[in-house]
Amino acid sequence: MSLIDVLGNGTRLAILRELSREPKYVSELAETIGMDGKTAVHHLSALEEAGLISYYRRGNRKYYELARCIELRIAPPPERAFVLQATAPDSDDASD
Repeated sequence: MSLIDVLGNGTRLAILRELSREPKYVSELAETIGMDGKTAVHHLSALEEAGLISYYRRGNRKYYELARCIELRIAPPPERAFVLQATAPDSDDASD
């Protein structure tokens, strides 16, 4: 699945928006976004496979967090630029 396919889903974008605030576990995400846990796990799996999120365990809970910085730039004509880029969080270092 391409990055465009993964991010072309409103639910996945909502999950990414929530995770941009702080790491959350499945039940928190499901409740915040308004879905059941099984659906949340499905979307989290797609985001994880795309390398956009990762997880860590704390006790019995599996917390998800962003693993990549995602940037979307769209320009109107005449440039008609459409750039979607996902990079590791450390790569947007000011020393570039």
